[in-house]
Amino acid sequence: MNTRGTETPIRHTAFAGAADLPRRNGPAGAAVVLGVIGLSTSIVFVGGLIGVVGLALGIAGLVTAGRTGVGRGRAVAGVVASALAIVVSVLAAVLLVRYADRTQDCYQPDSLQEYRQCVQQHLTGN
Repeated sequence: MNTRGTETPIRHTAFAGAADLPRRNGPAGAAVVLGVIGLSTSIVFVGGLIGVVGLALGIAGLVTAGRTGVGRGRAVAGVVASALAIVVSVLAAVLLVRYADRTQDCYQPDSLQEYRQCVQQHLTGN
């Protein structure tokens, strides 16, 4: 009973209401994970594809963060890591194509030593 003589309702704590649950931003968390995985695998070109998915989820995470106010930092980190994964994958592909173009005369050597010498000659210009 309270001071007015009425009973105070008992609060049950067995069930937490929706306001008591921590809010999360799923797309933002997934974007960070995919961004880091994409960045770590970008040298083998798979990271670029993973980065594209991470970038899309990061943008979705930013939209969700704008609506709910949760996860903006994770969404930004996911967008940045995913964008870096895409850039590194493209750079690795460009360098591989450049290497292949400059050493295309060396692709049918008789031995590994001849291949090494041919590549060295083509890359250094000697």
